[in-house]
Amino acid sequence: MRVLGVDPGLTRCGVGVVDGAPGRRCGLVHVDVIRTPADAELGDRLVAIADGLAAAIAVHRPEAVAVERVFSQHNVRTVMGTAQAAAMAIVAATRAGIPVALHTPSEVKAAVTGSGTADKAQVGLMVTRILGLTGTPKPADAADALALAICHLWRAPAQARLAEALARSASPARGAGHRDRAVGE
Repeated sequence: MRVLGVDPGLTRCGVGVVDGAPGRRCGLVHVDVIRTPADAELGDRLVAIADGLAAAIAVHRPEAVAVERVFSQHNVRTVMGTAQAAAMAIVAATRAGIPVALHTPSEVKAAVTGSGTADKAQVGLMVTRILGLTGTPKPADAADALALAICHLWRAPAQARLAEALARSASPARGAGHRDRAVGE
């Protein structure tokens, strides 16, 4: 499976593409950071991010896009920009007909390091080891995007099975108060 991970941000939006499967070695396909100038108009910045993501999707043809779920931060301005960049990733993937998954930072950290409270250096080190790279992708946005893709590769199958089981248990049981009719009745 090929997954494109997005670490959203207005100034730096990390994009990482990884091939792999649960229990198998993951491979780096592509890593980049989409950059926009802080003094540019918001609309222009969002268009640049959307276009960069659409181009990455067109070139690398992922089967899924994993985006960091925006969480509450103390700086509302930072949260807004991150959420807007995340929305551009969701729109680009949806336009391309690719499913989108959102993962929290702690889910990603736990998936790649074993600890939901790992710091950026630990995440970068584990991304480097998991992908067999000679150096940690820089800036941290690039490593974080790859971590998102790895997280999705490893967690998606289990999450899909859980969702399927929940859907089955939520559907009404056949036969309770229902009598099957014979053909022709």
